Amino acid sequence: MRDRDGQRRPRRTQARGASYDEAPRYRAGRRGVPTQGGNFENAARIITAIVGVVCLAVVIKLVSLQVFQASDLTQEAEARRSQVAVLHAKRGTIYDRNGNVLAMSKACETIYCNPREVNDPSGAAAIIARECGGDASTYLSRMRGDGTFSYVARQVDTEDADSIREDFAARGVEGLYFLEDTKRIYPYGAVGGQVLGMVGIDGDGLSGLELYYDDVLKGEDGKMVLETGAGGTPIAGGNSHTTEAKDGTDIVISLDIDIQRVAEQTISEGITKYSADSGSVVVTNPANGEILAACSTPLFDITNTSNIADGALALKPVSSSYEPGSIFKVLTTAIGLDAGKISTSDVYTVPGKVKVGDDLVGDDDGRTETMTMDLRELLRRSSNTGMALVAQDYIGETTFAQGVSKFQIGKPTGIDYPGEVEGLVKQLNQYDGASLGTMSFGQSLAVPSIQMIRAIGSIANGGTLQTPHFLMSKGGQTVDWPSGGTTVSKDSAATTVDLMRSVMEPEGTGALGVVKGYDIAGKTGTGEQADENGYIEGKLVSSLIGFAPASDPVVMVYAALNGTPYLASDSAAPLFSTIMGEALSDLGLQPSS
Repeated sequence: MRDRDGQRRPRRTQARGASYDEAPRYRAGRRGVPTQGGNFENAARIITAIVGVVCLAVVIKLVSLQVFQASDLTQEAEARRSQVAVLHAKRGTIYDRNGNVLAMSKACETIYCNPREVNDPSGAAAIIARECGGDASTYLSRMRGDGTFSYVARQVDTEDADSIREDFAARGVEGLYFLEDTKRIYPYGAVGGQVLGMVGIDGDGLSGLELYYDDVLKGEDGKMVLETGAGGTPIAGGNSHTTEAKDGTDIVISLDIDIQRVAEQTISEGITKYSADSGSVVVTNPANGEILAACSTPLFDITNTSNIADGALALKPVSSSYEPGSIFKVLTTAIGLDAGKISTSDVYTVPGKVKVGDDLVGDDDGRTETMTMDLRELLRRSSNTGMALVAQDYIGETTFAQGVSKFQIGKPTGIDYPGEVEGLVKQLNQYDGASLGTMSFGQSLAVPSIQMIRAIGSIANGGTLQTPHFLMSKGGQTVDWPSGGTTVSKDSAATTVDLMRSVMEPEGTGALGVVKGYDIAGKTGTGEQADENGYIEGKLVSSLIGFAPASDPVVMVYAALNGTPYLASDSAAPLFSTIMGEALSDLGLQPSS
């Protein structure tokens, strides 16, 4: 072949089996049907595999969403389009031993809102403040939150809620709602508040018996679920679900509200009159451990929880430890009598001072001369020297320590009140040279008063430790309280009781505690008050514990002043008389003479 110039062109050669553009070959006899090469086949397989994996992942995800996560997703979706309001259970009523209502739950209403839909927050706040008191700005701030649910006013009296509802309607306020609620009320006002305790805004017991028996009184809260729109606004006619609350259980406690009132009034007046830092009272039935009255200052006004003094929520005879002072001489006497180490016929030569460890101990009356005393005279005079001499020379450390253990001094009583402490009491292997002598008249140990009340109560009832308690019944069922064992024999207890009568006679240290016409056995106690630096000059723990009728007691009173400069005979004794007189009258016990 020649080109245009007449020259012969060279022949082009082509690689066998290949085309210019690497096009695929065609099978013979099937024009237009390609035959796949190796590269194309591999790519197709990869694509197919990827599609399969993707499809499998989609299937797994669908199964997970529809089977395993369906419940959670449903709940999450419902939560986004619902509001939940707690329906507080009605707390159980608390009655005193005579059926008087001490604490009960009253129907009220709580106002809540969705801040996004309140059309007139300022007007609404002014209306609520006018009926409920408080600052309107406080209510206003609750209606301007970022969420879709906010409590605006809690536990509003029904009458006030009705007025607010009417005022809302008249002003055209929208976006606020009313929820049924309950709140605690106290027919006897502040009386007994320390024992009863406080309940929080959400219906939980926070102190006292309300806390101790919260699981009994509280019941079980319910809830109301409301369907809402995208903005959190409840849908009119939308689905709603209510789980009703289960009311709490009623209880009856051993308090006598009339004795309680006199106890609180008397101790409050007493700390002022006798320049004391604080004071406390406990009234019990020593036969069974029931507590008829109990309080300590500062008192707690249960009707006004906005200003609570330090320590007001605690019952100090349970939660604070003190040196018991000379009321401990009752236990020392009973221990010695029961062990046969001493007797009422014994006469002791008691000097003005007795060596106890490295110190010399004397009597509060400043006596310096030597005297002869039997046990009756020793208790009547409340002689420290006499009791230390008897303990060291006749009773001995081992017998004394064993007796203290039987009275369970230094061990919790099991009282049904929060915050009980054990106290500090040396064991026999911890005694030093002064321990026996000083402990015999109530020093060198510190215990909560409730332990001494239980111990001396056992002497009053013939030698059985009873658990001090408030609860008598719950839900109509009587509650039985176990005894704590035997301290001394009935004979030893009876002898000790007879000796205690002498303390309340005209020449005894408890003379000012007498209630005319009644047979009362008792013992005064004047203990020195200590801090981290030792005993404080002019700061005494002055007390008197006693019971009546002495031969068959049904009431025992413990009255104490802490940080007073006065001896028990001049301070605690008159307070004791007032409270014991009320208790005897209230219980219907007639004078014997």
